[in-house]
Amino acid sequence: MELVQIEPMRRAAAPKPEWLRAPAPMGENYHSLKRLARSLDLHTVCESAHCPNIGECWQHETATFMMLGNLCTRRCGFCAVPKGRPDPIDFDEPRRVAEAVAQLGLRHAVITSVNRDDDLYGGARAFAQVIAEIRRVAPACQVEVLIPDFQGSEEAIGVVVEARPEVLNHNTESVPRLYRVVRSGARYERTLRLLEYAKQLNPAGVTKSGVMVGLGEQTDELLQVFRDLASVGCDILTIGQYLRPSRDHLPMTRLYTPIEFAELKVEAMKMGFRHVESGPLVRSSYHAHEQAASTGLTASATNSATSVSAPTC
Repeated sequence: MELVQIEPMRRAAAPKPEWLRAPAPMGENYHSLKRLARSLDLHTVCESAHCPNIGECWQHETATFMMLGNLCTRRCGFCAVPKGRPDPIDFDEPRRVAEAVAQLGLRHAVITSVNRDDDLYGGARAFAQVIAEIRRVAPACQVEVLIPDFQGSEEAIGVVVEARPEVLNHNTESVPRLYRVVRSGARYERTLRLLEYAKQLNPAGVTKSGVMVGLGEQTDELLQVFRDLASVGCDILTIGQYLRPSRDHLPMTRLYTPIEFAELKVEAMKMGFRHVESGPLVRSSYHAHEQAASTGLTASATNSATSVSAPTC
């Protein structure tokens, strides 16, 4: 008798709630930015990390470019950026990123990279160079950097801080209990120390960090992370919903509602942050220029901002 294999019926995916839907990418600005990135041989984390805000941000000339190649040396369970052995660092890339910032006529640029655990100091030098290049070709532009942890190297961190970005960002991402699966190769204490050390080196600089929710954390764990960040002088906190990029990534445990995000913001603001951006589609670079201006520590940015960034550890 012939055996017939019956495929189990897959459940239809539940429709996304209205507050989790983002506009599809379209429009002339979207296509213009895509052409600009390709012409300068730049990667965009909007595409590599499957950012849900790509339609809104690109239409408003807020591009998110990714430095130091398109391959990350870590395998974080939440991140859609490709992993693998990267090519040597391209030290002409900072010039091309600055050229994109200048062509867009921006007043606030956010810059980050993939992790380059193969060359910590080289990665830090690239950040310092892009800050210098932007200051050279677009002196009115404020610079925000979203940096990896450089494995805790104070020398590498110092290279970036000494370049004097207006805002230094390093994402916390999750609660300590989940670090092993969420942030491969990272350490919670290392993240706190990085933010604390950056503030020590440049007390006038703005520091920032971001957290994802929906990975299995408990509310009391989240609030403790907020307290820890406030204790090391972090000025800006972003809180957003984790959305699973594919079946190969960590599952999403639950969706937080807009009311819950509002409640988290209220609790965080009580702890002394100068600004908290909290919502389902909030990402580290989302409305970055407005976040910086709201602290009162940087000048108001009237033009669109560009985010040269990626989820980093």
